[in-house]
Amino acid sequence: MTQQTVLVINSGSSSIKYQLVDPAAGTSLASGLVERIGEETGHIEHKFGDVTREIDGPVPDHGDGLRKVLALFDEVGPNLHEAGIVAVGHRVVQGGKFFSGPAIIDEAVEQKIRDLCPLGPLHNPAHLKGIEVARELMSDVPHVAVFDTAFFQSLPDEAATYALNKEVAEKYQIRRYGAHGTSHQFVSGEVARFLDRDDLKQIVLHLGNGASASAVVNGHAVDTSMGLTPLEGLVMGGRTGDIDPAAVFHLVREAKMEISEIDDLFNKQSGLKGLTGDNDMRVVRSRIEAGDADCRLAMDVYVHRLLKYVGAYTAVMGGLDTITFTAGAGENDSDLRRELCARLEYTGLKLDQEKNNVRSKEARVISTPDSTITVLVVPTNEELAIAKQAMTLI
Repeated sequence: MTQQTVLVINSGSSSIKYQLVDPAAGTSLASGLVERIGEETGHIEHKFGDVTREIDGPVPDHGDGLRKVLALFDEVGPNLHEAGIVAVGHRVVQGGKFFSGPAIIDEAVEQKIRDLCPLGPLHNPAHLKGIEVARELMSDVPHVAVFDTAFFQSLPDEAATYALNKEVAEKYQIRRYGAHGTSHQFVSGEVARFLDRDDLKQIVLHLGNGASASAVVNGHAVDTSMGLTPLEGLVMGGRTGDIDPAAVFHLVREAKMEISEIDDLFNKQSGLKGLTGDNDMRVVRSRIEAGDADCRLAMDVYVHRLLKYVGAYTAVMGGLDTITFTAGAGENDSDLRRELCARLEYTGLKLDQEKNNVRSKEARVISTPDSTITVLVVPTNEELAIAKQAMTLI
């Protein structure tokens, strides 16, 4: 069978991440990153096999960045036509209530993504730039949007509905949309395959700089921690997660802060960064080992929030079969996994300390055979998930 590949693009406000994926083999053929778009000096890194090519220089806009990327595919490889590219998959954070799965991008879909910018102001405008440029430069293959919110369209109304005035909520489309859905869907599916069971009550903890939890029953999401935006829920690298909404009113009245300032405060200057000055879990962990009290408190707050969600989702599902850690901190911070699992020992959960301490890129069980809850580490692969979803429409 001729190889078929998908170029996966994740366009940010000043960056473009990309990966050429063979979805059938589950492998990445090439990857790269365009950074500091619009700044005086941009940076591009392209990896193919053992070759890494880096370029520093002006990247005035996303169009210029993507043109340079396509030139690197021609120069360094692999040649996109010879690699059998059949689609371009685009990550889109906010799909609102309109998209419960991937969608072939045409003018109507592109307009709907644009209409949803008020619900995803930090992400959708940047995705649109990437989509518009990519459709222009690669018009000979279909483009597919894969939405972070799609997996959570199945949430029961009781989980998706806020206790806000109904007319206001409906007029302004305020409900729980969730995020990281592509990762949660991929990881929960991998758990089911790994354990050869479809009847699981799962909690997936996606713990990166952005962090979210999901409750998944028989492959369907029934709750998730992120809400109208990715701000709600767990403590994150720069985001507060759950906080009393009245804190906004208090800061407006007492600190005379503008809404834009509070937005920046809650989304970029809080979380681990706000508590410690660092948003990198590895740095926070090293400072804890050095005796830093602020970092120790921050980690306790982080784990406490995780514990609350695990307890709540266990109650929502009426039981719990598995807890899965994924994403940067979830996959690599053995101390974080140990600290959370220690607080769950009352449930009969037993962590295998030796297995927990092993560093691996493979899916694995880290609980003991007699643990009442199976604990796993499953590396997420959102690019592969996007490529596979794109292929379902080709």
